[in-house]
Amino acid sequence: MALSDAPSGGFPTAHSAHPVQPPVSESAAGEDAVTPRRPAFSHASRVPQGEFRFIALDVETACSDAASICQIGLACVQADNGIQTFSMLVNPRTRFDPFNIRLHGIGPHHVADAATFADALEALLPLLRKHHLVQHSNFDKRAVAAACGACELAVPDLRWSDSVAIARRAWPELKGNGGHGLANLKRRLRLDFHHHDAGEDARAAALVVLHAEAQLSMPFEQLILPVAKPRHAIRQTRPGKAGGALAGVTVVFTGSLGMSRDAAADLAADAGMAVTANVTQQTTHLVVGDQDLDLLAGLAKSSKHRKAEEMQLAGHPLTIISETDFRRLLSEAGNPADLEPGRS
Repeated sequence: MALSDAPSGGFPTAHSAHPVQPPVSESAAGEDAVTPRRPAFSHASRVPQGEFRFIALDVETACSDAASICQIGLACVQADNGIQTFSMLVNPRTRFDPFNIRLHGIGPHHVADAATFADALEALLPLLRKHHLVQHSNFDKRAVAAACGACELAVPDLRWSDSVAIARRAWPELKGNGGHGLANLKRRLRLDFHHHDAGEDARAAALVVLHAEAQLSMPFEQLILPVAKPRHAIRQTRPGKAGGALAGVTVVFTGSLGMSRDAAADLAADAGMAVTANVTQQTTHLVVGDQDLDLLAGLAKSSKHRKAEEMQLAGHPLTIISETDFRRLLSEAGNPADLEPGRS
């Protein structure tokens, strides 16, 4: 089932000749509808052809058994970031649970004449083997492996990456604030798609990657590389310098700062502040990155930020300041906060 509807955001879909623009907000209208719109089902679909940057893959299942794949969706991202979206029904030859039917709207009568998983995989493998695949969570890879086992097929050696991990890297502030599932990313990134349709969910995963590329100014090939761990762990705590102008202040940092977290901690300690990793009863100041205050408008606060506000409401004398205010505080204390520690 080929989907040709174009999203209202900056990523063109299949057959669009327009150059890709930076990601913009996409309409989220209808997201709370009781019965979401679903494309008409089709058994006869043409598998996308050509070379793609990457392919997002999503499956729907008939029941709680991961092997019971009843729909496979692909979102093939072209060189210009246009997306060819494709989906096909699959006959899992097993039961359909009422919960699953309510979730995706697919029932036994929809798949009665559809291809088996073995036939579907045979048709898709030439395309899948050529490209890096993206799944949103590890369920899809696990379901494909389970379906292969049920059909007594060898599990194909495919290259997989997880768009949840990519989203965590691009928007760490969503941890504890709705998370990085497609439903929350739909709201936060204003994506326009219909959840629990395999083709639509595959397209959503592809859009998440494209938005992450723009957010981090990093191509897909870098996004899928393991994040290198620093050779030396950043010291999370510092004792305040004895006799420092700001002795008696205990500070915690959160959010994205304009300087490294290590540099900020060194500046604070040089001014006499004690630096700790977590907000506690001893904390007197929480420093929040400027962009976290300005861009997020308080909608996606870190756990440290939320805890500090709760403590304020409980009467604890704790001050929340921006990085700009932190630099100003150091400057007033005679510490040149516009310089990295150790530089002149």
